[in-house]
Amino acid sequence: MDAITDSIAHSITRAEQGERLGPTDSLALADATDLPALMAAARGLRDGAYPETITYSPKVFIPLTRLCRDVCHYCTFARTPEKAAAAYLSAGEVLTIAEAGRAAGCHEVLFTLGDKPELRYQAARDELAALGHASTLSYLIAMAQRVMDETGLLPHVNPGVVSQPEAEALKGVSASQGLMLESSAVRLTEPGGPHYGSPDKHPAVRLASLAAAGAARVPVTSGILIGIGETRRERIESLLLLRELHEAHGHIQELIIQNFTPKPGTKMQHAAAPDREELLWSIAVARLIFGGDMSIQAPSNLSANALPALIAAGINDWGGVSPVTPDYVNPKEPWPQLARIRQVTEAAGKQLVPRLPVYPHYVRASGIWLDEQVYRRVLQHSDAAGYARTDGWHPGSEAAIPFALPAPGPAPAIKPALHALIDQAASGVRLTEQQIVTLFSVHGRHLHYLCTAADGLRAETCGDTVTYVVNRNINYTNICYFGCGFCAFSKGRVAENLRERGYNISLADIQQRVTDAWERGATEVCLQGGIHPDYRGETYLAIARAVKQARPEIHLHAFSPLEVSHGARTAGVSVDEFLHTLKAAGLDTLPGTAAEILDDEIRQIICADKLNTSDWLAVMRSAHRQGLTTTATIMFGHVERPIHWARHLLRIRDLQAETGGFTEFVPLPYVHMQAPLYKKGRSRPGPTFRETLLMHAVARLALHPLIRNIQASWVKLGMAGVM
Repeated sequence: MDAITDSIAHSITRAEQGERLGPTDSLALADATDLPALMAAARGLRDGAYPETITYSPKVFIPLTRLCRDVCHYCTFARTPEKAAAAYLSAGEVLTIAEAGRAAGCHEVLFTLGDKPELRYQAARDELAALGHASTLSYLIAMAQRVMDETGLLPHVNPGVVSQPEAEALKGVSASQGLMLESSAVRLTEPGGPHYGSPDKHPAVRLASLAAAGAARVPVTSGILIGIGETRRERIESLLLLRELHEAHGHIQELIIQNFTPKPGTKMQHAAAPDREELLWSIAVARLIFGGDMSIQAPSNLSANALPALIAAGINDWGGVSPVTPDYVNPKEPWPQLARIRQVTEAAGKQLVPRLPVYPHYVRASGIWLDEQVYRRVLQHSDAAGYARTDGWHPGSEAAIPFALPAPGPAPAIKPALHALIDQAASGVRLTEQQIVTLFSVHGRHLHYLCTAADGLRAETCGDTVTYVVNRNINYTNICYFGCGFCAFSKGRVAENLRERGYNISLADIQQRVTDAWERGATEVCLQGGIHPDYRGETYLAIARAVKQARPEIHLHAFSPLEVSHGARTAGVSVDEFLHTLKAAGLDTLPGTAAEILDDEIRQIICADKLNTSDWLAVMRSAHRQGLTTTATIMFGHVERPIHWARHLLRIRDLQAETGGFTEFVPLPYVHMQAPLYKKGRSRPGPTFRETLLMHAVARLALHPLIRNIQASWVKLGMAGVM
């Protein structure tokens, strides 16, 4: 093996092992000619970070202006004033396009525009003045704000070169920004080069703009354009400069490897496009240099006949795909049909998942990367994993169920790993947190398979009998001194939002409702209320005695762990002793409410002054040891992520393995409409229907065989949702 070949092999091996390639090792790849080896290494890195999914962004494109002060020799997007009917789209035109995108299910609106045309054209200055703006960026900010306000779509802006203050101003109205480096080769800006006469395409200018966006903490899309006269070594040099910026700021959320396509009417119309192998080489090398975690895309419309090869080279994203508008930068290259993209993705063993213009990592760290008003809009579009919501259904609404489970079909085959994982759960083996998260990540045919498997386990474990109980809920007070952000039920002594006043019903009223329930055929009453500041341990004992005095035969299901804890503390006794006294007073079973999410990271956000996770579990452990069985609940769809669902399920399972006291598990979808957390813009609008299906199905698998009964809340799901 000669020195060059040895150096290349060394670089590939180090990259495969997850090591960061330094400049020397990276530049050695310029001489790599073994494309299958490069692609295999890149694919392995991609699969380590993105084992299940390939994403895309459903978006609509708005070409705000097609004037530009640059004259790139391959561009047909930019026009001169005499060739443009108007310098800028009007607000009405912008909103019409955006609304069409919203109606088609888009989440993102991509504003494309030329670079500061007012610096070159009087026509641009005149039209901006007529619109009431001094600059293109000022008009862009105004239009992005209107799109957010009037359609709810999330703007991604490609403003051209910007300063840090300009990036910060745009951050206030956009979820992310984009600026392609294209190439760091200065010679391409010299006479005869494709960027000659384009001051904004000088590498130093673009790198400074990308650095400014990083300093402004803006999530950015960047990348390189291949085939415009650069060498392979120059591509690697460009990638290294982008990596250096990303390592300094952490702001490059995705990297585009875009192939040049010659266009009639340009100076480069007769230039040869890079061949497929050149594109695949560039994708694979970018993956090796940036590692597994970076999101790397290649535009699907520019390689519509090579989609499987792009996956094999290491991409994990298809970029934007619009059901409404063309690619104005490459108008002769139509978007592949989404069905085709899905087919290719699934054939490669991946799931196609829609995403937002801002990636999940940046959504989770929103306080750094997103403006407050933008974050509120992002939450409207986000699912629990930080990807795009896949349906418009919300718990507690009258909206129709958005979809039936997709038909499994003969192909593609379900991944063996998913088969094995479901088989492991069905055999009763305790899953790990990450395995449960994997189950929560399924989409499409994999979702159908998982739900079918869970239903089969239900039939095997419980048969086809579906049970229910005739009961009456009695909420004896809605006055509560806790400030849970998810709760629209509790009130202070005077309601914070004045929707209704607090109440506190008498023991006589409780007894009357118990009697009415019994006479109507109820066999159980469920009693819960707010934590009234005047309630003491004796209050709860008096309520229990009153119920049994009214109707001794009725089953008393009452008092959440929070109420039990409050009662014990105010009575000055231990939880064990207080539960013993409640049982003697007539308590039969406890509801497993006040659990929300059994993870203190989330409880600090939604109910910081409430029981923590260990305290909730301790109350339940005490109840079970005294022979009081309980239910267990989860309230999901607000600020938590699938990892928190997994932790919750495992904590329930582990306590059940210890005590055996849980009779059933009850998923409770978060109803957002009047919740303070939602009204303040700090939560998602409940789970999607897909997530709701998954919560019931995954719970069946993850809790098997320790908890046999999984309950559906028909009052939140509606009868159609339960069926």
